[in-house]
Amino acid sequence: MSNALTPADAPGNPARNPLKQVSGLLGQPAVKRSLPLVFLVGLILAGFLAWSMVSTSPQRILFANVSDADKAAIASALEGANIANSIDGAGSITVAEDDYHKARMLLASEGLPKAAPGGYAILDNLPMGVSRAVEGERMRQARETELARSIQEIDAVAEARVHLATPEASAFVRDRAAPSASVILKLQPGRALGEPQIRAIVNLVASSVPGMQPDAVTIVDQMGALLSKSGGKDGASAGDTRIDFQRRVEDKYREQLAQLLTPMVGAGNFTAEVQADVDLDESQATRESYDKAGQVMRAEQGAWTGTMKDGATPGGIPGTLSNTPPPASTLVAPNAGGATASAAPAAPTAPQTKQSDSFTRTYETGKEISVTRATPGNVRRLSVAVLLREEPGKPRGIAEINQINELVRATVGYSAQRQDQVTVVSRKFSVAADAGKAGLAWYEAEWVPMAARNATALVIALLVLFFGVRPLTKALLKKREDATPRAALPIGGHNPEDGAHAPAPTVSIDMLEDRGNSYDDRVGLVRGFTRENPARAALAVRDMIKADAA
Repeated sequence: MSNALTPADAPGNPARNPLKQVSGLLGQPAVKRSLPLVFLVGLILAGFLAWSMVSTSPQRILFANVSDADKAAIASALEGANIANSIDGAGSITVAEDDYHKARMLLASEGLPKAAPGGYAILDNLPMGVSRAVEGERMRQARETELARSIQEIDAVAEARVHLATPEASAFVRDRAAPSASVILKLQPGRALGEPQIRAIVNLVASSVPGMQPDAVTIVDQMGALLSKSGGKDGASAGDTRIDFQRRVEDKYREQLAQLLTPMVGAGNFTAEVQADVDLDESQATRESYDKAGQVMRAEQGAWTGTMKDGATPGGIPGTLSNTPPPASTLVAPNAGGATASAAPAAPTAPQTKQSDSFTRTYETGKEISVTRATPGNVRRLSVAVLLREEPGKPRGIAEINQINELVRATVGYSAQRQDQVTVVSRKFSVAADAGKAGLAWYEAEWVPMAARNATALVIALLVLFFGVRPLTKALLKKREDATPRAALPIGGHNPEDGAHAPAPTVSIDMLEDRGNSYDDRVGLVRGFTRENPARAALAVRDMIKADAA
């Protein structure tokens, strides 16, 4: 046998193979006994890590694009209130979704963030002696910030930005430009703005800037969709206006039908559709009429010529009193006791004879001007279709359907002159229609994400318990039970060489020498004796070798 040492770089050296070193290390008895415990601790740590990752609430951005000083102040305030926070890769401060509103209220009470004043607070930081241009830009920026804050008060709006284009005032009328505004909105997830809300935002912005018209306001959402509609006279805008007006008329009739039929047949047991042919053409007519019977003379101009009865012609100077006859004289009697005698009758004036005349007369006739303007929106024809749910085995009677038909006609204002059409039919609804009216799916409810997180964490814990902890616990308990009988054996026997007391073997010499046992039983007893008493077995083997050598 060679006792020479193997070089470190020899091919057969185990030091060059790390896998053999690891397998040798794991093959040691102490390491083998500790492996179940290490595996158990690893499973517990993995389960705890999975639980912490799954049960943690999703993070939500608290503030973005803030200065480093504000980040430090915000983090300090949140840590003081025991609110966990972190900073993501973009530099935004995030908190758990459950603590979002609590953190916002806390920071608002402390006036954070402070580095970026907004609104009219910008004007407080204006230095003395700034130019008029800088002052105007600061004023515009303050107005934009205040408008954005006002728009964010709407429930469906998460964030808003406003850009105002206000040209400088000019002394010349032809050079004056109207101001305009652009608004970009970030809506809440799953929310949308209705037409009244869009008009409210347009009027809000237009009313906040002097001289701005509502048509000059443009609103865009975060997806790039144009929300505001121009009020121009182009074909597209006019078509959209007509469609919107017709939709509002039809929705009005549908609401009336829903209010009528819901108490009668129940919600979800009917469907109604309305098609309205609306007259959206605007017409204007002007009419003039004259009253020929009631003529009134307004002016007359002319002259006529004639002669006296005796043929004398009037003389004298025209325009003087000589052409005027004297008045009739009055006689007073002196001895009549103050009585006054009546005047003598004047001589009758001789009639004149008209020879010719020439007159120009102007008559005023009655004149009436009537202007008729037909407002668009009249319904020219109406078509209504109502479908009733029919229960299986319970068909509706003809009288009931006719009664519902009459009620529907009265609700929508049926007119035979317009050739309106109303149809009521009772049929069975399909399963797909019932599923479509079931409303929001159960997996879209608010409690589903939280329940999924908790259920996933619970499943992971159960998997670790049943497939990791339970088998290891069983193995450890079984090993302990196997070692308990050997530890409880009485101590006996004496080794003559070392004088140490060894435990009494479970397999005795008498059992080995018993001739009644079979060969297999004796082999098993020898194996058990050797396993339990390796020292005595080695001594026995040595004695047997010495006896054979002698």
